[in-house]
Amino acid sequence: MAFDAKPTAIRENASALELEVKRLALLAARYRAVRQQSLSLCEPLETEDFGVQPMADASPPKWHLAHTSWFFETFLLIDLQPDYQEFHPAYAELFNSYYNGVGQPFPRLRRGTLSRPTLSEVLNYRRVVDDATETLLEQVQKNPQSIHLSRLNTVLEIGLEHEQQHQELLLTDVKYNFGHNPLAPAYCAHTALTQSEGASALSFDTHEPGLVWMGAKPQEFAFDNERPRHEVFLRPFQVANRTVSNGEFLAFIEDNGYERPELWLAEAWQRLQDGTLAKQPLYWRQQPDGWYEYRLDGLYRLDKARPVVHVSAFEAMAYAAWANARLLTEAEWEWAAGVHQSRGNFVESEQFHPVSSDTPQFFGNVWEWTSSSYAPYPGYQPLTGVLGEYNGKFMSSQLVLRGGSCVTPKEHIRASYRNFFYPADRWQFSGIRLARDV
Repeated sequence: MAFDAKPTAIRENASALELEVKRLALLAARYRAVRQQSLSLCEPLETEDFGVQPMADASPPKWHLAHTSWFFETFLLIDLQPDYQEFHPAYAELFNSYYNGVGQPFPRLRRGTLSRPTLSEVLNYRRVVDDATETLLEQVQKNPQSIHLSRLNTVLEIGLEHEQQHQELLLTDVKYNFGHNPLAPAYCAHTALTQSEGASALSFDTHEPGLVWMGAKPQEFAFDNERPRHEVFLRPFQVANRTVSNGEFLAFIEDNGYERPELWLAEAWQRLQDGTLAKQPLYWRQQPDGWYEYRLDGLYRLDKARPVVHVSAFEAMAYAAWANARLLTEAEWEWAAGVHQSRGNFVESEQFHPVSSDTPQFFGNVWEWTSSSYAPYPGYQPLTGVLGEYNGKFMSSQLVLRGGSCVTPKEHIRASYRNFFYPADRWQFSGIRLARDV
């Protein structure tokens, strides 16, 4: 049997190489599609829009386009292509987000103060990076043993998932810019829809899960914060068949929900008193003839049947308390949502706004706040090297959201995906799903 060991190992290695070669072919095609999608999302923008940073937590569209290119240049080309020459030495500072292991990033809150590089220079930077990446991928496909193929594929896939995150952020940042402009300009005019007839009746489904598995499965792509897969015990609970509607949240407002301290966490109540938390969802506007909502297709009369969106975790928790309910934990959400992943309103629908639905949808439409702190799973191990800064160092003072939204790419989301924001944040497309104890 000793004579069989080496041939068997060779066959296994050959099989692994073949799988990586096939994986590379798929990722190369996906690279072109994802990179083009970023440019497509920018087509409705005017030149003046690309440099605006509407708040400290947002970034100009120009920066998103450059940063995603810097990611591929830094972690793919410079690291794996020995003869590659970086495009501009200052870009490592200008377009580094938070990777301290590769240099000192330019301060986030000052990204909108720079008129240079120009938009045309940033677009040229993208072309140069894309051409160099395509050349690298073609060379490796011809000679897959010339490089550590598994590492290349891993970095390439993370880079694509990373760019899809920034596509979503680009749209949320543009909405913050346009939504605070008195002109209420439309990003895309064709998303206007007629008023919905009415939200479906809110009902609760009972789950009795017991000991369940949570986290990403070994065979699928996932970020390090989704692993390791582990067991958790869940008590019986009930979950709403849909997220809270605008009309239901309006009833909370009309019942003086923002004026009742018993509904609010202490920090949230303080924010209400000092004016740092407005007393309506982010893009709601009260006019003499009623409530309106800014959407990416402009300012429209509030559609009471659509899901409420752009609310903070503080508002989600206060509403849940008012409704004699609570938010799901992320483990409960993952268990309840697992069978619904194929359905949802994602960015591909080009609605760019939540829609009402008569069928249960846990994915798309709005990110759903959970009551769970963003913390490492038992046995969590960050990625090795600088990419280990991607998730782990943000596991402090934030809450987990699940499910994706109407501006999330469909292929980017999965049941185990963990988004995370501070409880006061609401410029993301965030909404509310209720739960109850049994």
